[in-house]
Amino acid sequence: MKVVTAQEMKAIDQFTIKEVGIPGIVLMENAGRGVFTYIKSYFSDHIKRGAIGVLCGKGNNGGDGLVVARYLYEEGYLVNVFLFGQKEQLRGEALANLRIAERLNLPIIECLDESHWSKAREYLIACSLIIDAMLGTGLKSEVRGLMRDAIDFLNNIFPGFVVAVDIPTGLSSDTGYPLGEAVKADLTVTFGLPKIGQIVYPGVDYVGILEIVDIGIPHQILSNFSLNHHLVTDEEVKHILRPRQKAIHKGQAGHVLALAGSSGKTGAATLTCLGALRIGAGLVTLGIPKSLNPILEVKLTEAMTLPLPETKDATLSQKAWEVIG
Repeated sequence: MKVVTAQEMKAIDQFTIKEVGIPGIVLMENAGRGVFTYIKSYFSDHIKRGAIGVLCGKGNNGGDGLVVARYLYEEGYLVNVFLFGQKEQLRGEALANLRIAERLNLPIIECLDESHWSKAREYLIACSLIIDAMLGTGLKSEVRGLMRDAIDFLNNIFPGFVVAVDIPTGLSSDTGYPLGEAVKADLTVTFGLPKIGQIVYPGVDYVGILEIVDIGIPHQILSNFSLNHHLVTDEEVKHILRPRQKAIHKGQAGHVLALAGSSGKTGAATLTCLGALRIGAGLVTLGIPKSLNPILEVKLTEAMTLPLPETKDATLSQKAWEVIG
């Protein structure tokens, strides 16, 4: 599975909108509906017992949140949206979804100062679920002001579940490190492709469960982009590893040659061989500096050893290639 940076995902989105012709509001609708679907899947029983709060920023992440809020509201849930900014500041698809929500009488409360946030907290503390749609993948600097207070509230005070829209607010989508502080979500629903910061630590601890929504970006357009990061998934490995017959001989299950180990680092060689055996290699041979062979003969029972020419520092020498080549 391809994994992207924030800039790569933005370029893919823009290509889809401008070159393919799929309107941005369609992508936003698909994104919000996808988050709603996962909320129902994970928390349907839980959210029956309480209200839901949706924290929205002024950008497209907030627009996604408005779509999620609308679907929940139409489903009959008690939903309030808290907008960190003035309604007049919204633009494009986010503004369009604000207008739709207003026509449906979805409660949207502007959160502009400390007094507004204090009142919002009184409602939010009693919610069963809060949706974080404050800031998205384009964030480059630390979160400040009321949104920073909201992050602290979600992480340290709120007792319920938190769902992040696309990415937890404050988390770098490129590095996985918080930009100052970041929301620690129970579930993150991201769009299109996973972001690097969502699958590496410490980002994994902020993301919680990660789900990916297909928002309608045609898969064939990805070939137009140089995407250099790839996440190996269980499904991909299943296609590579053929089912093993029960009566198979070890010589028919692959032979791994490991070249590892040096003075003081025989543990690395041991773990390499044990790992190869654990994933199913029928035979494993360890090429080791010859002076270390007695140690590895003791540490490894199932793997075979191949003593090789070494340097004076007990590392493999160039002459070792003549033996294994």
